[in-house]
Amino acid sequence: MKRRALIKHLKKHGCFLIREGKRHAVWGNSVMNTKTPVPRHTEIDNQLAKEICKQLAIPTL
Repeated sequence: MKRRALIKHLKKHGCFLIREGKRHAVWGNSVMNTKTPVPRHTEIDNQLAKEICKQLAIPTL
């Protein structure tokens, strides 16, 4: 899956960017008080995208 599509999905469900790193960006969910790193690759494996959604407590893609 494209990183842009994942970021759009995260924003749609109330997640926000906490900080940018060199290899990862850290995204958080203020409702569930969770955060997780999102790699800065252009393509993200579907299984990894599902795990990111799970960690942020939002619906999977």
